[in-house]
Amino acid sequence: MRMLVTLLAAGLALPAGASAYPATRLGPWLPPAGLMQQPLWPGRPPNHEDDAGATEHRETGINPKRFAGLPVTGVYDVSWPTLTVFPPKSRSNRASVLVFPGGGFQQLAIDLEGTEACDWLVTRGFTCVLVKYRVPNSDHHGDPVTHRGVEPRHPRALQDAQRAIRLVRARATALGIDPDRVGVMGFSAGGYLVAELSTITARTYPPVDAADRLSSRPDFAVALYPGHLCRDGRSLVAKIRPTRTTPPTFLIHNRDDPTDPVCNSIVYTRALAKAGVPLELHLFATGGHAFGLRPSGGASDGWTRLLADWLERLPLLRK
Repeated sequence: MRMLVTLLAAGLALPAGASAYPATRLGPWLPPAGLMQQPLWPGRPPNHEDDAGATEHRETGINPKRFAGLPVTGVYDVSWPTLTVFPPKSRSNRASVLVFPGGGFQQLAIDLEGTEACDWLVTRGFTCVLVKYRVPNSDHHGDPVTHRGVEPRHPRALQDAQRAIRLVRARATALGIDPDRVGVMGFSAGGYLVAELSTITARTYPPVDAADRLSSRPDFAVALYPGHLCRDGRSLVAKIRPTRTTPPTFLIHNRDDPTDPVCNSIVYTRALAKAGVPLELHLFATGGHAFGLRPSGGASDGWTRLLADWLERLPLLRK
């Protein structure tokens, strides 16, 4: 087991109150030109009756104080989850990474923490699969009034995530990938999904086809500033229980994160280490929350270099 903790002090904190930005409401999200969304389920998703009935839409805006001054798009009211495959743009390593954007299980930061992550991964030989999973109220989120954890009737986001991995493995030959080299990357709430996928292997929905006989356990995991893991500032949420079969994990978090405190990564790291899981954790002094792959002016800028090095050293990717 290898654990690396990096503490960096350089950089500037993000401005207070900079998380809100003026947005324009638009139609449903469409993938980049030349790519196609594919349904995740052959028919209605499980527990479709829990959907609020609203129509999917996206909101795009610019905040000059955050996100490198570039547009940010959030996708809301997703009731029909999809996969979008980004083929590698360099020599394929026959590995794939499923990307889960964040958004507090209320929306999906589809470009900042989705397409831009895929754009980076495909240059390194990975096939990237962007998962547009169901929101809102599809997994653990914070009640805006009490600030206490709220659990939905059914974990629809986890159902989508488990199904996505199984479907990618079932289509491995068509995608040109190795079904034993399937990783996951998640940001914020998506990072929580990564922890769930890594530790909850029992299927959370009735099987719908042959793909559901395959494993939903990822072969490696990347969690960026995950949320919803820390309870009472000191303990890991009860349903997340790492074991020796939990995949190797890479984590990044900033100590000045005002949305998901660094406790989330720390308690999860402790549990991973106790279970003997290979891991690497990098903690930075500054950089805030929801920076994705864009420069924030904080100490965490350039974190992708650390991830690239970790991926290159993973034994399963060196075969």
